[in-house]
Amino acid sequence: MAESSILATLPPLQRLALAYAPAASRPAMVGLFALDARLADIVRHSHEPMLAQLRLAWWREQLSGTSAGPGSGDPLLALLNNWPGSRAALAGLADGWEAMTGPPPLPESAFATLAEARGTAFAALADSPDEAAIALRMGQSWALADIAAHLSDPRERDAVLALVRGRDWRWQRLPRQLRPLAVLHGLAARTDWQTNDAVSQTPGALLAAIRIGITGR
Repeated sequence: MAESSILATLPPLQRLALAYAPAASRPAMVGLFALDARLADIVRHSHEPMLAQLRLAWWREQLSGTSAGPGSGDPLLALLNNWPGSRAALAGLADGWEAMTGPPPLPESAFATLAEARGTAFAALADSPDEAAIALRMGQSWALADIAAHLSDPRERDAVLALVRGRDWRWQRLPRQLRPLAVLHGLAARTDWQTNDAVSQTPGALLAAIRIGITGR
């Protein structure tokens, strides 16, 4: 499966955000989004928590190595062979999603753990410690809003929205390779999107995404 085929499996909003990634850094961002989606599917479609944990452990082991290795057979792992950041940040995504395998309602700490793992993965693509700190903050904020928009349990949604409201949502400039994160963060800052993911598909949201993609804010 080529990068373009992996890209086709992602949600429309992420595909739009990726349109504003420089060509050189695009594969890394595609890999990050696709990995996050793959791990989410494992949690979402595993009927037994132990089965999900076993599958996540396999991904953690693969991502902890220096490469996917010959014969792994997974095109996503092949794409992630060229990941330019810390591989520990990729493996950490598996830890973040494993926190979501507990019995409902999940505690607030589970959502915070996943958000931190997602933010850390974005930060791994930054050029400097200062930019990494910005990417971590903005990545965590987007992650929490994204989680809230997809929760069906009102107890869990209320807990995550409390975390969302406590976030620092101010804009700070990100390096160009992290422009897709700027797009996602800008839309997540819209309070209507945080409670209804369908809002991200409206013309107004798409125009906002295009503006952020072009200008960075």
